[in-house]
Amino acid sequence: MGFQEILNNFLNRSSYKPADIPGYALDDYERSQQEITGKIANQKKIQEGFGRFLKHPFEVIREHPTNVLYITLPIAGLVFLTGLIFVVSNYGILSLFEDTIIDDVIVWSTLIAVIPLALIQYAENKRVYSLEESLPNFFRDVAGMNDSGMTLPNAINNVAQGEYGALTAYIRRLNAEMSWSVPFVEALIRFGQRVGTPLAARSVDLIAKASRAGGDVGEVLRAAANDTYEFFNLKNERKNNMLIYMVIVLVSFFVFLFVIAILESTFLTTMAEAGSKVATTGAKGFMAKVNIEFYKRLFSHAAMIQGFFSGLVAGQMGEGDVISGLKYSAIMLIIAWVTFRFFI
Repeated sequence: MGFQEILNNFLNRSSYKPADIPGYALDDYERSQQEITGKIANQKKIQEGFGRFLKHPFEVIREHPTNVLYITLPIAGLVFLTGLIFVVSNYGILSLFEDTIIDDVIVWSTLIAVIPLALIQYAENKRVYSLEESLPNFFRDVAGMNDSGMTLPNAINNVAQGEYGALTAYIRRLNAEMSWSVPFVEALIRFGQRVGTPLAARSVDLIAKASRAGGDVGEVLRAAANDTYEFFNLKNERKNNMLIYMVIVLVSFFVFLFVIAILESTFLTTMAEAGSKVATTGAKGFMAKVNIEFYKRLFSHAAMIQGFFSGLVAGQMGEGDVISGLKYSAIMLIIAWVTFRFFI
């Protein structure tokens, strides 16, 4: 056995890569293995992380709506910096403290950042609600047909002909997989992954484990149907019970705006007029120092901050999710901005 052959055998058994050794030439097999490894690594980059986001942006954003912040936050930051530079260059540095233009820049930068996320989250919540609403009926229908003597592929094939709202497309995909002799448990796990809702994952996991343990599939499906039905009802009941508190949060914001409007139109206006009269007499004191624009800006800040965070609280209380409250935050922020810019 020659020295080169001994070296090749040693390198094949060691953890070193031949390409790392100076002067070592790769043979055809090693080059093909290296190319395959490189292609696998590139494919992994595409299927995960930022590479997958670039290739399937809408799918990644739908799975995790907060991913849209990777797009909206840089845009909002750019808008803010552009507005800041414009204000300072045209009105001076003191305008940041004396003028409301910078407030407008901040408000619109915030809206650019949160409105896309609020809309995507709202659409995703509607999709999840529609899917979870249909799950109990799907499991119950499959269990009933299975109890009547049908095999699972036939039962799912019959169910796939029906209408289950947003779940229909996923059921027909499940039926197509089972028609190609994919085992029921494996096809169901893929079905749960495609649906991608917490309730679907919980139900599929229950059915898969019970089926692998050797339980009656019909009973397991019926138990899953009852579980999803109770879970969905409890979720709706919680939402309905918390609705009154969410309304209280929203109404308190409008009450705050109304109080400020009354305060500005009566008390502050009267104080400012009295202050101007005192100033004409040459007297000094508190009455001569009323700056109505300062108080209006202060109240506008308070109203916009309260509106934004009240929306987050309403989302957490009403829907159990802070991000779901961004739609209320955006609406109340716009209302507060319009109120102070055009009416107060």
